Amino acid sequence: MEFESRSKQASDSGLNRRVFLQAGAFGGAVVSLAHWLRAEEILGSRHSSKGVVFIHLDGGPPQLDMIDLKPQAPVEIRGDFQPIATAISGLQICELLPKLASIADRVAFVRSLVGSAGAHDAFQCQSGFVAKELQSLGGRPALGSVISKLHGSTSDAAPSFVDLMQGRALVRNSARPGFLGPAYQPFRPDISQMFARELEPGMKNELARLGANHSISLKLDGAIDVDRLSDRTNLLAQFDSFRREVDAAGMMTAMDRFTQQAVGILTSGRFADALDFSKEDPRVVERYTLRSTSGVPNYTSDAAPATQKFLLARRLIDAGVRCVSLSISDFDTHSDNFPRMRHVLPIVDHGLSALITDLQERGQLNDVTIVAWGEFGRTPRVDPKSGGRHHWPQVGPAILAGGGLRGGIALGETDRTASTAIARPVHYKEVFATIYHNLGIDPHRTALTDPQGRPQHLLDEGLPIRELI
Repeated sequence: MEFESRSKQASDSGLNRRVFLQAGAFGGAVVSLAHWLRAEEILGSRHSSKGVVFIHLDGGPPQLDMIDLKPQAPVEIRGDFQPIATAISGLQICELLPKLASIADRVAFVRSLVGSAGAHDAFQCQSGFVAKELQSLGGRPALGSVISKLHGSTSDAAPSFVDLMQGRALVRNSARPGFLGPAYQPFRPDISQMFARELEPGMKNELARLGANHSISLKLDGAIDVDRLSDRTNLLAQFDSFRREVDAAGMMTAMDRFTQQAVGILTSGRFADALDFSKEDPRVVERYTLRSTSGVPNYTSDAAPATQKFLLARRLIDAGVRCVSLSISDFDTHSDNFPRMRHVLPIVDHGLSALITDLQERGQLNDVTIVAWGEFGRTPRVDPKSGGRHHWPQVGPAILAGGGLRGGIALGETDRTASTAIARPVHYKEVFATIYHNLGIDPHRTALTDPQGRPQHLLDEGLPIRELI
């Protein structure tokens, strides 16, 4: 077990230093990165080279229109789409997922995901827990934050956890560090210029109330060159040396080191380069690029080129990030479900299949676990007035690949209307137990210390999915 506290020391450390830096020429990127690195080092960590990519199907994906079609059901249940054969004999999925069908031998399709909290965000898809769990202590941490705690190091070339999610998952801060505190929050590069995602009016208001700290620039300010930044760093080091004699805790020395490291990450350009597709082979960029779809997008939907989010995730993993979360919107289809699915499902199909095949060809697939899912499924019966499917927490779909998991499996079974799981229900926590297994972590023996000094195991229930490992 790993029982560590000192989180208050991390959050309190170097406040005067931080204020001083904010008044200087570093700008918010260096300050935030240095603060994060400093706090992470104080709390300690270990190392692992394995990674995770979470794909949040934002809004709740429809099980009947993806991987659990019911062609014999009445039309008001089965909907518009037909099943197609896959690379696995007897296994069929939706006609809008032909690329995934062609690599089904590398994919596990979970048709019986249960235990949804019914919450319209991505927190359960990031942690396995409902939001109220340990809420008085700050809540449970997202898996990426746990990886930052256990496996991150201030000597790493990139943060351990990067959140690329947009939409409600961003607005509702779904990838949060919980009781681990802000030292383990994800880095959120602002990707809005790369991938537009219009927010609903209510979500715009939510985001405005949260303030401006939901994203961070990971590049140098254009007005600050490397030489000037280096000079400034040396000046600050001299300033800190002057104060060390009265610094009983030795924090000023630590802050010198962390500030230098933050500058090193930013000036090396490795992490920022991961966000720059001009540094990728154009043939690879083209492989991840979808030009158009045949569907009708909602104004909140991702555009077809959002398939490149999957490339961005792979490039961040290559840069040393251990957990990447991204989102594809918008699955919240209370109206016009079928034309909207004709738009968004090809995005998932193209991007996810490109990621899986690319990682396999690069020899990385066994080291990266991929999970695509949402906060719940959608109603079996189509609303006759709106043509939509509504929220359905009783059962939902999930797609897993990589991490050494067995592919070519359709796990679980639902009843004739895909309303409930009737065989092999799979809980969110079982999926997380499987991910931890792939990372070499026993979540029932590994514990983190909460703010009251008590050990909290990473999971309180759920075993790895035996059919997949």
